[in-house]
Amino acid sequence: MSENYDVIVIGAGPAGYEAAIRCAQLGLNTACIEKSLGKDGAPILGGTCLNWGCIPSKTLLDASHKYVEASQHFADIGINAPNVSVDVPKMIARKDEVVKGLTGGINGLFSGNGVKALYGSGKLMANRQVAFTPHDGEEQMLQAEHVILAPGSVPVQIPPAPLTDDLIAILQVR
Repeated sequence: MSENYDVIVIGAGPAGYEAAIRCAQLGLNTACIEKSLGKDGAPILGGTCLNWGCIPSKTLLDASHKYVEASQHFADIGINAPNVSVDVPKMIARKDEVVKGLTGGINGLFSGNGVKALYGSGKLMANRQVAFTPHDGEEQMLQAEHVILAPGSVPVQIPPAPLTDDLIAILQVR
């Protein structure tokens, strides 16, 4: 692996993978670091939105809306479907296939545009250095002319509104 890049992007969610692809399209030697692992333990691109948030949720909502439409509203337009049922494992399998297709698309775009995918953790250091720790290896220092931080976000505790069982507890402050 080359240790010197024009651009290193930390995070391969929607902002990070778009930035990495565009930098590579502009002729810059680009690497993109991503730490996420899928439910099979393999590295994945796409961030929270593609893997666990927006896309999976919308896929399941779409199936749910179609079920409600078929079971409750088709008769209104003259279509009788009296034995409509839900197969949740099949819905989940379809959601997984949609996600797999889209993450595979990012892999293809990385490959086609010359973006080097690095799987592990990245940490910005002084002088445009990035400490990269592969999932299965030792930390190594990478150098870049430009570093783009696109690591996504995680929930944090806010003292006036603490999370309890994923709910915000409202405290009265006097």
